[in-house]
Amino acid sequence: MTELEKVKKIVKYIDAKKAIDIKAIDLKGATIIADYFVICSAGSHVQMHALCDAACEGMTKENVPPRHIEGIKNADWTVVDFDGVMLHIFSRQMREFYGLENLWAEADIIELDDASGKDMI
Repeated sequence: MTELEKVKKIVKYIDAKKAIDIKAIDLKGATIIADYFVICSAGSHVQMHALCDAACEGMTKENVPPRHIEGIKNADWTVVDFDGVMLHIFSRQMREFYGLENLWAEADIIELDDASGKDMI
């Protein structure tokens, strides 16, 4: 599965759990951390856990289990590494505070028009 296909699948799974303001950032060539970031917000700690669980369970069924999950216990910013694609789930306040999209302002930010991600790139 390509990284872009992973992005589309992750977006589908988190959109099904009503993730807020989903964006993907194309980082190919900009960093060795990942080729893409998928960023979203959660309206509550419960939703943050639900988003993480949905992405992890769905991607595991796609034979792409998460390599590492960080931050789920404090539930203000959770990062899930899907080997080439990193999912960032923020509380609204933490997303605004850290401004991850602004940190990677030179990279292409792709706003997703639908859960399938078909309008990306």
